[in-house]
Amino acid sequence: MNLIIDVGNSFVKLAVFKGEKLKYRESVELDDTFFIIKALKEKHPAIEKAIISSVGKLKKAEVNAIAKLFDLLVLDSKTKLPFKNLYKTPKTLGVDRIALVCSSINQFPNKNTLIIDAGTCITYDFVTSNTEYLGGAISPGIRVRYKSLNNLTSNLPLLESEMPKNIIGESTEESIHSGVINGVLKEIDGVIEAYKIKYPDLTVILTGGDAKFLSKQLKSSIFANSNFLLEGLNFILQFNLNE
Repeated sequence: MNLIIDVGNSFVKLAVFKGEKLKYRESVELDDTFFIIKALKEKHPAIEKAIISSVGKLKKAEVNAIAKLFDLLVLDSKTKLPFKNLYKTPKTLGVDRIALVCSSINQFPNKNTLIIDAGTCITYDFVTSNTEYLGGAISPGIRVRYKSLNNLTSNLPLLESEMPKNIIGESTEESIHSGVINGVLKEIDGVIEAYKIKYPDLTVILTGGDAKFLSKQLKSSIFANSNFLLEGLNFILQFNLNE
């Protein structure tokens, strides 16, 4: 069994896989990570391998302590990967984006694939049918857009995400919802259409915290999978174990 540790800026996603099957998933606060991992090991002694993907901050002492519990792989730019990385600055490519690309290669082999991760940022990552990673794009996520309107203006309120009922906002709040959400939807649909001009057989995956919120409103045909990144990390761990 494998333990997947995906470290964000505030929260950590933990997942346990038996082969390719997800058996357990939980989000915990950063400060509680090691104690919960230790408890997981005690409850599931069959967990022997682990991988850490960290875009946030996990203390070195905690990483060393986790390494004493498992055969640990820390994902970074030097990790062996199942694709050719043609990104001009490979060392700056986020480990979360690496995991998403690997997940697409595992689940959609020999496909031109666009992976859209709708979270704090909206990231777009493209991998060819020849498993060549070309790059993508990064734009502000839904919450960032709401917060920017509040932080960078004097009078606009901070709102919770809400799907607008109409393109025309009849109040300030409705106008904000229309601008933010419709803006994101039009952006995503527009990016997909631009890729399809060059790659008509494009496969599109939507994942991330806002995937479920957005998926039903998008015009394009997509595969929505909230566990896509975790599945990619598990695949990377398995790939390195087999090397």
